Amino acid sequence: MQRIYLTGPRACGKTTVGAALATACQAVFLDTDQVFCSRTGGSIADFVAREGWDRFREEEHRTLRQVIEETSGAGTAIISTGGGIVLREENRRLLHDTGLCLYLQVPVPELVRRLAADPKAAQRPSLTGAGLQEEVADVVRSREPLYLACAHTCLDGSQSPSLLCEIVLKLLKSHEIGD
Repeated sequence: MQRIYLTGPRACGKTTVGAALATACQAVFLDTDQVFCSRTGGSIADFVAREGWDRFREEEHRTLRQVIEETSGAGTAIISTGGGIVLREENRRLLHDTGLCLYLQVPVPELVRRLAADPKAAQRPSLTGAGLQEEVADVVRSREPLYLACAHTCLDGSQSPSLLCEIVLKLLKSHEIGD
């Protein structure tokens, strides 16, 4: 199975683009955050409040391995990943080595705008305890090298989901990005 992973920070469009791309490719779509919530029976915010970030990262890794196992058959799978999945070196290696990893890069002001407008923002636990602008800027600054380390290519995530789907489909057809 060909796996296409979408990585990037919160609100970069991984789930939206992933679902649209899966429809366009007639592929399976999985979101590691949704799989995590199904596995653990609750929200990420509740899990983190109960168990802490370290335990969450352990379970997130198990979730990634589960998704890889579940997508080992024929066909294509589009997999949207949690924003912090790249924090673990083993996850970065898995993302890079078991599929095509695309990093959706979005400028910090646009991420802040999207997060502020998101009605599900309360379900996302704070990562740093700072204000939204400062938190997003800090997270992007610290994680960008990790996204780049496992990505086969970067895409401008500030573009519309339909345009991003067209770009990915063209890249796949022209073999500009490999698996």
